[in-house]
Amino acid sequence: MTEVNPNPAPNPVMRWWSSCGKLPAGRFLFSIALGLYIPYTRTIGARVAEIRPGFARIELPDRRRVRNHLNSIHAIALTNLGELTTGLAVFSSTRAEMRGILTEIRAEYSKKARGRLVATAGFDLPEAIADDTPCEVEALIRDSAGDTVARVQATWLIGYRRS
Repeated sequence: MTEVNPNPAPNPVMRWWSSCGKLPAGRFLFSIALGLYIPYTRTIGARVAEIRPGFARIELPDRRRVRNHLNSIHAIALTNLGELTTGLAVFSSTRAEMRGILTEIRAEYSKKARGRLVATAGFDLPEAIADDTPCEVEALIRDSAGDTVARVQATWLIGYRRS
């Protein structure tokens, strides 16, 4: 187990979210900046609605660019949304000296996804994190009627940055 710094640096995701939250259109600016930092995530056009330690809520507007030939939101766009949501839930709760990488993702689709979608994920950081601890996180993606359209389970390998 890696020794934990007794005076950790502030969590970068929460620091960034708090800074943007003080600005007009802060959530929008945060979402744009996140898309610049993680280019593939930008492709679906999701908007971060809420982040607090261990929780993320992301909205995905229904647009033609994320639709498939069945006139519903594409399965991979839903998976991308789930990855983003679980990742923000994880990284909003980790310390600055920690890092994480997605090692597995599974998606279950239960209904055609149409209209504005909302994805939520919660995560409790384990008390004792050994280097490279696998952590399971689930995102639920719901439509405007509140029906679950997809469930995304992600395994994040969490550990400490190497000096």
